[in-house]
Parts: sequence; C-alpha cells; structure tokens
Amino acid sequence: MHLEKVVFGFFILLALTVNFGFFLGEIDNPDHHNIYELYAAIVVSLIATVLKFGERTQIGAVLLAASLVADLQLIAAAVVWAVAVHVTEVGLTPMVMASIVSLSGGALLANLVSAALLTAETVSLQR
Repeated sequence: MHLEKVVFGFFILLALTVNFGFFLGEIDNPDHHNIYELYAAIVVSLIATVLKFGERTQIGAVLLAASLVADLQLIAAAVVWAVAVHVTEVGLTPMVMASIVSLSGGALLANLVSAALLTAETVSLQR
C-alpha cells in the first residue's frame, strides 16, 4: 500500500464529506450551516488541490480542474458570507444564505466528480 495514495484519497473524500456537512440542511436557514464548517471545507479542498498538482495523466488534469472549481465555489461562498455580514451589513437573510449554500452545492458536485474519477481510476488499475 502506498502512503501517498492513501493521503491523496483521504483528502479527496474528506473534501467531499466536509462540504456535504456544510451543504446539508434547509437552504435558507443560517442555523443549519456553520461558518467554521465552511472554512474547514475550504481548507481541506485547498489541500486536496495541492495534492492533485503532481498528477500528470489526463484523469489527473480533470481531477485538478474539478478541485479548482470546488475551491472557487467555496471561496465565493465565503466571500458572499463575509460581504453580507461585514461590508453591507445586510446579514444572513434567507436569500443570502441560499446563495451561499448554492455555491457550496456547486463545490459538492465538483467534489463528487473528483471522487467518481478517483474510483474509476482505481477500478481500472486493478484490471
């Protein structure tokens, strides 16, 4: 068993599950979505992205692209949250919270693509 492949798979799956944890709940209810969970999703997603830079295959390129999409979506969600609370002082209205959760949903979809590609690559290597 290769330790680097274990770490690689670990962070891909952790990015997916932490993002899912933030996404789960009523879309417009701020009580169902924790800011620290969003930041954890961003940090884990960025780590997963850095780990994908070493891949030199076509699947590796798609994995990196999916990870960059997830990073962009999660960072945009954090920016929307910060602007709503600290810049415009609008607060976490249902509309703002729905936008934040929708952006994290896009990241969740990108993380699902990464997990599916990793699974497909793993299955093809076994044959």
